[in-house]
Amino acid sequence: MLLPGVEIIDPRALFATISAEIAAEPDARNGRALAVRHLAQAKTAANAALAAAFSLRPLEARALTRAQSYLTDGLVTVTFDLARQIFHPLPTPTEAERLAVLAVGGYGRAEMAPFSDVDLLFLTPWKITPWAESVIETMLYILWDLKLKVGHSSRTVRDCVRLGREDITIRTALLESRMIAGDHFLVRELDDTLWAELFRNSGPEFIDAKLKERAERHKRQGGQRYVLEPNVKEGKGGLRDLQTLYWIGKYLNRVSDPAGLVSAGLFTQEEFATFNRAENFLWAVRCHLHYICKRAMDQLTFDLQVEVAARMGYHDSGGRRAVEVFMQDYFRHATRVGELTRVFLTQLEARHAKPEANLIGMFRRRKKVHPGLKAVQGRIDAADPKKFLNDKLNMLRVFEEALRTGYLIHPNVMRIIAANLHLIDDELRENPEALRIFLDLLLKHGNPERALRRMNELGVLGAFIPEFEPIVAMMQFNVYHHYTVDEHIIQCISTLAQIERGELVEELPLCSSILKDGHVNRRVLYVALLLHDIGKGRPEDHSILGAQIARRVAPRLGLNDEECETVEWLVRYHLLMSDMAQKRDIGDPRTVRDFAKAVRTRKRLDLLTVLTVCDIRGVGPNTWNNWKAVLIRQLYQHTAEALEGGLENVNRERRENEAKRHLREALSDWEAKDLRVELGRHYPPYWQGLMTETQATFARMLRGLPENEIRIDLHPDPARDATRACFALADHPGIFSRLAGALALVGANVVDARTYTSKDGYATAVFWIQDSDGHPYEVARLPRLSQMIDKTLKGEVRPRQALADRDKVKKREREFRFPTHITFDNEGSEIYTIIEVDTRDRPGLLYDLTRTLAANNIYIASAVIATFGAQVVDAFYVKDMFGLKLHQKHRQEALEKKLRQAIAEGAERAQA
Repeated sequence: MLLPGVEIIDPRALFATISAEIAAEPDARNGRALAVRHLAQAKTAANAALAAAFSLRPLEARALTRAQSYLTDGLVTVTFDLARQIFHPLPTPTEAERLAVLAVGGYGRAEMAPFSDVDLLFLTPWKITPWAESVIETMLYILWDLKLKVGHSSRTVRDCVRLGREDITIRTALLESRMIAGDHFLVRELDDTLWAELFRNSGPEFIDAKLKERAERHKRQGGQRYVLEPNVKEGKGGLRDLQTLYWIGKYLNRVSDPAGLVSAGLFTQEEFATFNRAENFLWAVRCHLHYICKRAMDQLTFDLQVEVAARMGYHDSGGRRAVEVFMQDYFRHATRVGELTRVFLTQLEARHAKPEANLIGMFRRRKKVHPGLKAVQGRIDAADPKKFLNDKLNMLRVFEEALRTGYLIHPNVMRIIAANLHLIDDELRENPEALRIFLDLLLKHGNPERALRRMNELGVLGAFIPEFEPIVAMMQFNVYHHYTVDEHIIQCISTLAQIERGELVEELPLCSSILKDGHVNRRVLYVALLLHDIGKGRPEDHSILGAQIARRVAPRLGLNDEECETVEWLVRYHLLMSDMAQKRDIGDPRTVRDFAKAVRTRKRLDLLTVLTVCDIRGVGPNTWNNWKAVLIRQLYQHTAEALEGGLENVNRERRENEAKRHLREALSDWEAKDLRVELGRHYPPYWQGLMTETQATFARMLRGLPENEIRIDLHPDPARDATRACFALADHPGIFSRLAGALALVGANVVDARTYTSKDGYATAVFWIQDSDGHPYEVARLPRLSQMIDKTLKGEVRPRQALADRDKVKKREREFRFPTHITFDNEGSEIYTIIEVDTRDRPGLLYDLTRTLAANNIYIASAVIATFGAQVVDAFYVKDMFGLKLHQKHRQEALEKKLRQAIAEGAERAQA
């Protein structure tokens, strides 16, 4: 225990003190209050002592959980003795008035976090007597007065057997019952009866129920191990998974503690050591969560991850935050729990195999496996472990055989591999047959993610490619990345395999057609995807570092010089297309020309496009959307045209003429005079930046527009997963900022924006907006939205004042840190300076930035907004009041200072 028992609670001394004080109290009605006061003082003192001891030894979780149980035992025992001897004394109890108090559930295992529930079973031989009822009632009132969360039941031995048979949860609780106080013979009778009549011969039924329960629990918790905010108790790889193993082991073998799983032959000594380490780590996390929240808490939310990491002694190191190092350890333990579960369950299956499964196996044609391997119950196993290890290639071959035959891998082999990773040495890494097997795993069998995930979990991937090992279970502390780095890579490869299998033709038509044409080098693409994030977790730019690593790894994997060069280029520039599409104005010909110059060939464009799409989709569910699809597709098409027709063809005049021709066709019912006015009123950027449909909408809005009127058109744009908001009004300084403020006020999230001034003094601004859930607004909400925006634009509402209480950051997202970067780019556009602001996102940020620019006489032509979880990159295409770029260094520095001030003041408000 964390402290000696007597320093936690001394039940005898406590009982004596309370008894003496009650005896001296003239008013018997004060007895319970006296008892509660003393017990509460003892509880408070013990909890404070345990909390202090745990803060000094923050990793000794099992010692704390046992100490917490010892404290609770003491409180319950004293309460029982007081109720039985002081409040309801019975000089000559009958046989029917025997009573025992048992701990059940987690408390029965003597595993309690600081704010765990106290589950009690009051056991009587027959129907409960009035005396026993009074004792139980008094006990419960005292325990409730102590602010303990008590779950209780009063049952006979027969009740326990009957209810345990009907309800698997009750049966599990009874499996872990432990006597605290009362009649020993009654407890023994319960134990013997349960094992004789309930637990014996019902093993398969119990296993089945527990595994179903486990599957449903995992589904509720997100279905995979790498959930960003895992539940320490209920999540995949969490404490409940370890407890399930113990429950099943105890049910089948009557072991008294987890160590008994070794003697029962279900675990090796090494595996049990892994079990212990994982259990202690997870309990430590859970106990710290309880202490931080001052209540029962099992969800490891973002804000709590930072605090738990600090309490457990983690520090920032090597360019990584303490919380990221902590979460990497967490996910590695969760992975080990998964491995233990697999080993354990297959051992059970071998012993308790269902006859139906074997019958099915008899009628299914069995595929031949490689010599030295054998198929056992649909799983590949080593025919002879010694011979298996004599040929190092088997360490890889078994995964290829699993893919080729469709069989699962037997945990016996998993055990052998995990215990002999040292065999994967330089000799094996350079073996041509080993390289063939590895590349075939990626390219040949159609589902490489299955083999890669299993290889990764067993440590084979990190052993075969040592550069991969540091990113295993590496967490990125932000809302954008849903997976650890290694799982993200496997998700990307899974997406690529799905495209190749023709499963994503509707969702990803562009990538599907690129791969269907067959001109793409698949080896290059798969290896580049495998290595694209391998440089993460260090202070340097992960793209540059990753490219240097790829230069070493790609030749080792058997790629030729040209392939290695392409892989290195893809890793170095794997974010280029995503950045160009999401952070730059694709309508600006300069963007396309610069991107085409960087890519150089159609072959590289195809490879980079597929890699970019897989990378974005692999970030997490719903990260890929129509908006990103439209941007990537447009950039791809414009760049392909530029590469085929020559860069000189990407010019403003050509695009302007095409746009005007399309608008003439769209407004074919207009009179020639009106059409001439519309086609002559806009400057060149207007014609390159908008789709014909939007230009047609503006043409109708501008027609006969009085100077004092604001026209608003809100229209769903399903192709971009957004609502398009068009505004036409007389131009004046700061118009972009006023519009951004109006949209912020109605809670709209701006995902893209353009504003143009016509030659006759009108502003045409278009914003693409989403609701707070990241979806287009429902059509029914658009009229009210339009009215609210109109009021704001007419000055009836002042955005900054109205936003004061709204631009708060959610508590769970406050710990995300993104340093602010502001850059001025005069090369990325021919007529504008691009100001890129990369910072922490929050409500009202766009309004604050645009208001600052307007106050400094900066004209905003367009804003391209890219959001990555809690991080945002806003790129503003701007000119000064004279229509010139911002070339002077001192003006850039002054403007940057004011933008940083606006961001800092807003961040302060958001955290308040």
